[in-house]
Amino acid sequence: MKKPTNTENSWKKKFGSILNHGDRPWNSLIILMSALIIFLMLAIGFLLWKDSAESRNVFSWNFLIPTQDPTWNPVSNEFQAWPFIYGTLITALVALLIALPISLGIAIFLSELCPNWLRTPLNWLVELLAAIPSVVYGLWGIFIFLPSVVTPIGTALYDAFSHLPGIGVFFAGPIPQSGASRLAASLILAIMIIPTIAAVSRDVLQAIPDSQREASLALGSTQWESIWQILLPYGNSGILGAVILGLGRALGETMAVTMVIGNSIEGTISILRPGYTMASIIANEFAEAVSSLHTSSLIEIGFVLFAMTLILNMIARLLVWSVTRRNPQEARS
Repeated sequence: MKKPTNTENSWKKKFGSILNHGDRPWNSLIILMSALIIFLMLAIGFLLWKDSAESRNVFSWNFLIPTQDPTWNPVSNEFQAWPFIYGTLITALVALLIALPISLGIAIFLSELCPNWLRTPLNWLVELLAAIPSVVYGLWGIFIFLPSVVTPIGTALYDAFSHLPGIGVFFAGPIPQSGASRLAASLILAIMIIPTIAAVSRDVLQAIPDSQREASLALGSTQWESIWQILLPYGNSGILGAVILGLGRALGETMAVTMVIGNSIEGTISILRPGYTMASIIANEFAEAVSSLHTSSLIEIGFVLFAMTLILNMIARLLVWSVTRRNPQEARS
């Protein structure tokens, strides 16, 4: 490698600072935009905390703690958020359990097994599913999906598991004839997050160097062994990020869930019964809140949803960091 001459070194000393001076406005702009993101996040949290003060002062921690008979009564100004927190968590987790294996199967097929002539159209279709507005999913769910799919599945789950000790409480029913239930919301959410997880996981698998595949096959692995034992572990941090993206959408989804979950305040924890999520209760009642305590309670629910999403994303980042820390080669790729 050629070493710089004395003339080149002296030229850099004289003019290097002048040339780098043009980067300073750009670097300052980048820092300003990054600080603006942090400011916006803190401002949203502060606004929600400030406007929920009345609810926090009246109910304290009782607003969030599970009770035997939770109450949400705007007439008597009695409010408790636990049914909505539970509805949000159970629908999002069930949706994730359903969507994850399907999404990984789609990603593996598109990146490893799909013929070239079919790969591009299928990629377009997957990305198109992610772009469909949630209200369209909700309308489709009400008129087609609930009566033809959710109701039969809910009836089968009720018949099979409701009498079992322990888990039977999660399948207590029967499911309403309309099909509107937490199960319906979970299935709709699963359909909505499948494209997100599949598209990101596909990109992760396609970004893995071909040398990994070639080395695995050269050592005698079958294609399935190469995918299962080499590619998936190699890209596990990126796949985990895709899962968190899907979970984030499931937690915050509003319109489609509001249209199919049944919007009923019940004490049961069964996924076959109607319920609420935090986003759907805010969408349903915020414009019609007649008392300041009612409005403050809804804002506190929004604050809890904001905090929950933030904490889950922080946990996800820590998980990704721990995985990449165990695989430093992946972290550099």
